[in-house]
Amino acid sequence: MTQDQQAVLYGLGAVALWSTVATAFKVALAWMSPLELMWLAALVSWMLMGAIVVKQGHMRVALRRGWGTALWAGLMNPVAYYLLLFAAYDRLPGQEAMALNYTWALAMAFLAVPLLGHRLTRSDVGAGLVAYSGVWVIATRGEVFNVAFEDPLGVVFALASTLVWALYWLLNAKDARQPLVGQWQNFSVGLPVLTLLLLFGPGLQWHGWSALGAGAYVGLFEMGVAFVLWQMAVQSVSRTAKVSNLIFLSPPVSLLLLFLVVGEPMRLSTLVGLILILCGLAIQQIPQARREPAL
Repeated sequence: MTQDQQAVLYGLGAVALWSTVATAFKVALAWMSPLELMWLAALVSWMLMGAIVVKQGHMRVALRRGWGTALWAGLMNPVAYYLLLFAAYDRLPGQEAMALNYTWALAMAFLAVPLLGHRLTRSDVGAGLVAYSGVWVIATRGEVFNVAFEDPLGVVFALASTLVWALYWLLNAKDARQPLVGQWQNFSVGLPVLTLLLLFGPGLQWHGWSALGAGAYVGLFEMGVAFVLWQMAVQSVSRTAKVSNLIFLSPPVSLLLLFLVVGEPMRLSTLVGLILILCGLAIQQIPQARREPAL
C-alpha cells in the first residue's frame, strides 16, 4: 500500500465518523442540554487527546509552551464553536444544521480577504453566490420568497458557528504548535470554562446510560478520533486535494443516517439547498486543485 493510499484510508475513516455525528448530536440532545453535551464531549475528547500526547512523548513540550495561543484559541474551539453548533442542532432538524455548517469553508475564503490580505477570485464569488443561495433555500425551507423563517435563531446559531470555525482556522494559520498538542491545550483551557458555565447555569444532571454513551461518542469520535485520522491523512498525503475532496462524501451519508436512526424525513428544500452548497464548494475547490503543483 502506498503512502497516498494509506492517507486516503485515514481520510475515509475520518469522513465516515463525521458522517455519524449529526445523528449523534440529535440523539444526545434528546436527553441533555447543549451545555451538558458540550461539557461531557469536551471532557472525553480532552482525556483521549491527552493520552495520545503522552504516548507520543509530547506532554513535556505541551506543558511548557504554547499556552499564550491556547488562552484565546480554547475559547473559540471548543467553547464558542461547539456551543453555537449544538444550540443550532438543538433548534433545527439535524439535516438543516448539518447542511448550513458546511458553509464554513466559504466563510473562511471571504474572511481571509480582510484578515490575511487574500484576493477573491471570480470562482470564489461564484461559489459564494451558489452556496449561499442554498443556505437561503434551507433557511426558508423552500419558501424562497418568504422571509418568515421557521426558526431564525437556529439559523443564526448555525451560521455563527461557521464564522467562528473559519475565524479559528484563519487566526491559527501561523500557529507553530503540533496540531494534536494544540488541540489538547485548547481543550485544557476550554474545559474549565465549560465547567463554570455548567455549574452556574443548568447544572449537571444524570440522564441515564444512553445519554452518557451518546455524549461520550460525540467527544470520542467527532472531536477526538476523527480529528486524529484527518491530521494523519493531511500530513501523509502528497497533495491535499487527494483527501480534501473526500469531505463531499459525508453529507449524503449524514442525511441517510438521520433518516434511518433519528427518523427525520428528508426535506426537498434541504436536498436542493445541500446540492447548491456542495456545488459552491466544488466550484471553490476546482481552481485550487488546478493551481496545486503535482509532486
